Order: sequence, then structure tokens, then C-alpha cells
Amino acid sequence: MQRDFVKEIVLPTKESRKGENGRVLVIGGSKLFHAASCWSATMAAKIVDMVHFSSPTIENNDLMRARAKELFWDGIVVDWNDIDHYIEEDDCILIGPGMERGAETKKIVNELLAKYQEKKWVVDGGALQEVDPSLLNSNMIVTPNFKEMELLRGKIQQGVTVLEKGVVDKIYDGTNSIEISGGSAGMTKGGTGDVLAGLVAGLYAKSPAMAACAVASQVNKKAGEELEKKMGPFFSAGDLIPQVQIELGKLVK
Repeated sequence: MQRDFVKEIVLPTKESRKGENGRVLVIGGSKLFHAASCWSATMAAKIVDMVHFSSPTIENNDLMRARAKELFWDGIVVDWNDIDHYIEEDDCILIGPGMERGAETKKIVNELLAKYQEKKWVVDGGALQEVDPSLLNSNMIVTPNFKEMELLRGKIQQGVTVLEKGVVDKIYDGTNSIEISGGSAGMTKGGTGDVLAGLVAGLYAKSPAMAACAVASQVNKKAGEELEKKMGPFFSAGDLIPQVQIELGKLVK
């Protein structure tokens, strides 16, 4: 991996104060999927000073509200009615983990992207399946898997940063490109992509998009490799998060 991407990552300084090292908002979850967005939010909380989490289902699904508060203790679960305030306040917004495909997701995703074009966005998961590609711009990162990329191929304008996930991750923005191999067969499990999305969002809060994607991809794959050495491919998304912390610390040291 090119060393300059690592050098572009903005790290906390001893003189920094609370809030100066990034704030991330995670928008996700659904009546069906409760854990995905919490994995993303928990991962992002290891990187930045504050993570807010909200879901459009919180206000009409008591189970989602309860699960969110049970699973996510590293940040703040906020009301959906206040979502505009937190979009404006936070440095980067991750949208999509755990969101179900459908009309409601489509309406929410496209209305928010259209309204806040100047914000840093990471678009992932269910949001990628319903996004209007014409709304994606150079402030935005998309993190598609193979199937999601098939929906978007040829529709993404130059300048949007793409982290195309696979056995070899492909990262490009129309000007720069990099491929990162590695990882483990254990990373096909549900939730590992949500961890990666949270890592990307956490890094992107203060660092450039290509650097955030390149470092996140390398660290995520290296974490999978190290877990495989200890337990084979028999690990989960929850196991991946603490290993990512270790590998990220090694890389930026």
C-alpha cells in the first residue's frame, strides 16, 4: 500500500479538545435488522470523539429502540425527529447499514442526500440499493459489494469515491485508484461489511476520502488475517472490531 495514504490520516493531538477529533452520525437499522447499524456505530466510536445513532424505525418500533440502546453503549441514540440537527452538527454521516430495500428507504436516502449535498456522506448497505446515483458527488463515499455494484455500475459520476468490496478491494475516484488484497474467508459473514463502513466513516470524519478508504480496507483485511491465525475462519463481526483497533494502531504508529 502507498505510504502517503497513511500519512494523510489525521490523528488526534495531545492539545485537542473533546469534539475536535470528529463526530459521526450513523443512520440505519430497520424492523428486521437491528445489529448491522450498531456494529457500524461501535466501530466508528473507536475512531472519533462522538457517534450519534438514529433510525427511521425507532419512532414506530419499540423493539428497534430497545435493541439500539442495548447494543450501542459507545455513543448516543438520538430521536429520528432530530435527524436534521445531527446531520448539520456532525462531520460525517454514514447511511444504510441495516436499512431494508423499499419505498421508505428510497425516500429517506434520496431526500437527505439532496438536501445536504455539501456534507461528507458514506453510503452503504440498503441505502446503496435505493440511491439515485445522480445525487452522489465528490463529498461522498460509496461502499458497494458485488451485487450493489452491479446496480451502480456506469451510473456513478467521476469524483465520487468508491470502495468496491471483494476478495480484492478496488478503491477509485476517477483520478486515483488502488487495489488491496488479503483478508479471510471468515469475512463473508454478516456484519463484517458494516464494521468496514463504520471504520471508513470514522476515518473520513477528519481525513481525505481516498485515504480513509485505503487505510480502512487494509486494516480491515489485516484484522481478518490475524483472526484467522488464531481461530481459523470462525469469527464474527463482533470479533473483528477489537482486532481492527489493534491493526489500525500498528499502521499509524
